[in-house]
Amino acid sequence: MPERLISADSHVRITADSVRERLSANVAAQYDDALKALAAEEDELRGGQAFGLGNFDLEGARDPGYWEPNARLTAMDRDGVEAEVLYSELSAFRQFHLIPDDWKEVARAFNDCMSDFAGVNPRRLVCSYQLPIIDIDYAVTEVARLAALEARSVHLPNYPTELGFPDYYDARYDPLWAALSETGITISQHLGNKASMWDVFRRDPTPQKGIFTSLPAMMLCENLAFWIMPGVLERFPKLKIAFVEPGITWFVYYLKQLDRMARAGSHYSFPELKELPSTYFKRQMYLTFIGGVGIDLRHEVGVENVMWSTDFPHPATTWPHSREAVDNAFGEVPEVERELMLSGNAARVYGL
Repeated sequence: MPERLISADSHVRITADSVRERLSANVAAQYDDALKALAAEEDELRGGQAFGLGNFDLEGARDPGYWEPNARLTAMDRDGVEAEVLYSELSAFRQFHLIPDDWKEVARAFNDCMSDFAGVNPRRLVCSYQLPIIDIDYAVTEVARLAALEARSVHLPNYPTELGFPDYYDARYDPLWAALSETGITISQHLGNKASMWDVFRRDPTPQKGIFTSLPAMMLCENLAFWIMPGVLERFPKLKIAFVEPGITWFVYYLKQLDRMARAGSHYSFPELKELPSTYFKRQMYLTFIGGVGIDLRHEVGVENVMWSTDFPHPATTWPHSREAVDNAFGEVPEVERELMLSGNAARVYGL
């Protein structure tokens, strides 16, 4: 029997048009205004320079599996992948707060697009839904609705302060963390573009902005620290958080750094912590990686906390040669550990 592969990070193209067609006429107009405002803001941040997947010649981005669910299953079969956790290319939560009156309708329409995609085969297509954090009571009700749809993952903005909201240790979010803890739905923090990084983008002279695109993964150290150090995971021991696409290597250094700062006798004080930061990480957090870089450091972060991914169809993807890539990268890894990283951990985290 072929080795089981589950990608804990792949991508699907949900379009603004597919969201718009589910909206009433009045809300559709507000949605279009929000899209225009967001596009203008992003164009200014980029200094007028165009950037996207169109900058790359990607076979996967041309494959209909990128946007059509039945074709996606065919693309996965071609790659030997049993199931995928899917992230939308459309960052809907960057639009919600720009819609003055009816953002709830837009939020639901977006998640319904994701649900319809997954509905073709929920066992193999696991969507990470996007939660608005404008109104926490609404977010809690949406968690309940998504749980009824057998959701396994919700995607939250990495940097809520960029959208005008408090950081996630603020007590306003406690009902949401309680709801997610109760349902067992995992929070995803997928690497993304931090606002302050756009200065690097504008200065990056390389054709595909390689300097800029090498950095967002390391920006997730901020997310890691804000979840642990102010005591969110101490207060919510059943909350699960997955860092998506950061790789393994920098986590090793950063966890060691946080542990050093939190140990008795340090000059730093973290009154909300009862354990070392690495203890919370190994109990409640996970990370995904592509290829094989950093596998030799797997024990430093915990073999049971590491999940393999294809990153379809982005430039780093191993699709459609993932089995060959896995054999090349995991040749020296013991079978039990190999199984955990390639499928077992993702199956446990996402209930597959």
